Amino acid sequence: MESEFHTLGTFEFPADVQIIKGKLESEGIPVFLRDETTINSDPLISSAIGGVKLQVYSSDKVRAEGIFNEIRNYATDNNGNPIICPNCKATKSEIYYSRKGIFYKLFPFFEPKKYRCMNCNFITKPSS
Repeated sequence: MESEFHTLGTFEFPADVQIIKGKLESEGIPVFLRDETTINSDPLISSAIGGVKLQVYSSDKVRAEGIFNEIRNYATDNNGNPIICPNCKATKSEIYYSRKGIFYKLFPFFEPKKYRCMNCNFITKPSS
């Protein structure tokens, strides 16, 4: 059995990952939720430890990424419209936190929200 894991994504709360976990398991892919129990016991530390990590065996990575990309939700603005990457115009962005600096490591909830394009990895701030 493969012992190396691949993280498909991270989620702020354990409930956010359950549908994707169920879909992957229904396709025969074993899923592991790192830090799920810790966040269930104290949800306020989710930002500090980086959320719940959805992990699969590295041998299942390609198949799991395909399934995950079919059903995942990408970032939207306050009106429900997808965030558009200013660099490549793709609509597949995720919320991104860099956690640079000691202040944001200690108080991650103060860090301004940014978005990372899943197509070109361009990082941008939301338009106001």
